[in-house]
Amino acid sequence: MQNLISKRFVVRKSLIGKNQVIEVTFKNGKQVKYNHDKVYDIMKSKLESMPCFEKYKSYTSSTSLPVILRDKVIL
Repeated sequence: MQNLISKRFVVRKSLIGKNQVIEVTFKNGKQVKYNHDKVYDIMKSKLESMPCFEKYKSYTSSTSLPVILRDKVIL
């Protein structure tokens, strides 16, 4: 599977279990590469309590990596 290129950090229900690697370039130029499934496992309890994740089946951030992930190995 090819890496998914994005301009924002994203966790989507449709990508769970696909072991997708996502490469993000934020507006400030910072680049991050992460494994979607590892990120989902770390954020799972928080995501499941968020109305946006239930309604839209995704969580995004266009400015930075969520704080919970900043000190974790996510690739």
